[in-house]
Amino acid sequence: MRKNDLIITRNPKSLFAESIRSIRTNLAFTSLDKDVKIIMNTSPEAGDGKSFITANLAVAYAQEGKKVLLIDADLRRGRQHEIFEIMNVTSGGYSNLVLNYKENITLSKYIFPTKDKNIDLLPTGPMPPNPVELLGSENNKKLLERLKKKYDLIIMDCAPIIGLSDSLILAKLADINLITISVKKTRMENLERVKKLFDQSGIKISGVIMNKAQMTGNGYYSYYYSNSYYGDNDKK
Repeated sequence: MRKNDLIITRNPKSLFAESIRSIRTNLAFTSLDKDVKIIMNTSPEAGDGKSFITANLAVAYAQEGKKVLLIDADLRRGRQHEIFEIMNVTSGGYSNLVLNYKENITLSKYIFPTKDKNIDLLPTGPMPPNPVELLGSENNKKLLERLKKKYDLIIMDCAPIIGLSDSLILAKLADINLITISVKKTRMENLERVKKLFDQSGIKISGVIMNKAQMTGNGYYSYYYSNSYYGDNDKK
């Protein structure tokens, strides 16, 4: 599983790896005046490749020398533990850490180092009966504030946004909000639905990542759209 997903590690000179590094660079340019600590990535629907993109983006930042925490915040169908080959124990993970959070809690019981230098993973843990309430809790806010002091960057892999409120809750806590779409799969009306949901919540979309765009002689790659695509003047 890991060898298939972490292309930036397996094939660092590939077009895909270069495009992931370009996303990292573009995000730096679009946030020059901001102290970016949390990046959130979601998608319109399941199967758009958000977890795949998020994992490779986390590696790209780690390769830059940043101490990165990857949080699998897709409490319904998270798969980062599979990508990084970390056991998602029922007694640990993000859901349990939020539920049991106290200032003196031992983070190492829930957060695990990965085989990739500079990356720690906080897997989902067991799926809670009330993901929205858990993510919107004061415990989660206090936890993220503590983690921001411990890591250079937190990257959150969030649940698909259509039909769920999970990602919008976390987007309010993030500095950069990304949407991953899949070429030939994501319908424009669904992308517009996502934009409307963000607009209604008063949250800015920082950029859109196109996944699985075909190129001659290659498989797929990602491409980053700056927030001009969804800028303030776009009122469609």
